[in-house]
Amino acid sequence: MTDHTRLTVERDRALDGLITITLDRPEKLNALDVVLHDELQGVLTGLETDHAARVVILTGAGRAFSAGAELGSRRTEPPLNDLDRRARVHLGGRTCELIDRLPQVVIGAANGLAVGGAVVLLSCCDLRVAAESAWFSIPEVELDLPLTWQALPRLMRELGPARTKELVMACERFTSAQALQWGFLNHVMPDDQVIPEARRLAERMLAMDPLSLAMTKSACAALENLMVPKEATWSDAELMLLAYRQAALRQRTGGAERA
Repeated sequence: MTDHTRLTVERDRALDGLITITLDRPEKLNALDVVLHDELQGVLTGLETDHAARVVILTGAGRAFSAGAELGSRRTEPPLNDLDRRARVHLGGRTCELIDRLPQVVIGAANGLAVGGAVVLLSCCDLRVAAESAWFSIPEVELDLPLTWQALPRLMRELGPARTKELVMACERFTSAQALQWGFLNHVMPDDQVIPEARRLAERMLAMDPLSLAMTKSACAALENLMVPKEATWSDAELMLLAYRQAALRQRTGGAERA
């Protein structure tokens, strides 16, 4: 696979058909910046037609899965126009859409903390395993940002309306034990057993008939989308664009606009 600066992508030698993608910015707690999104989107686009790959594990390097979106990370070149601005603010949403579209079974392995956009990435995975010490947080509203990337329908499906509203509006962190109890996680493991458990699940999936497994994943994805269609949040990019413009206005007025 192509070399990357913020990702490690490995085709497993022992388990034929397994690909492991590791977010690899441990010094930044694997924060999601523009370059990481670009690299991840390139890998995901390639995997969409990689029929030798049947299972994907998504995890992080070091002590975090990911600290979420790196605030302030922007492309250096000025936007061409408003359409370009709109596409740029939806960069994370496109990453999530590409995970959704993967034909492979995707296993999210939360080796440590997952914040904001990182929780959204995990919500796009088919199965989720987390470390006992892992914790989660969705702080966007507390940061004066709307929760976008089509996160709300995904979280509603996994957690239900009441729990989702509490987590995204109160912005309180929650533990892996709570996430397991609420149905967001499939398994919670001792910290050193997260990847082995993800590989065990992958091995089990790889033992199945490939076509039957792929058809079942497609059916499950269609049923999930009928529960709470992600298209309901079609205006996510515009909401984020508006939030940035409001933030710029507050900076110019010294915060008076918020008051």
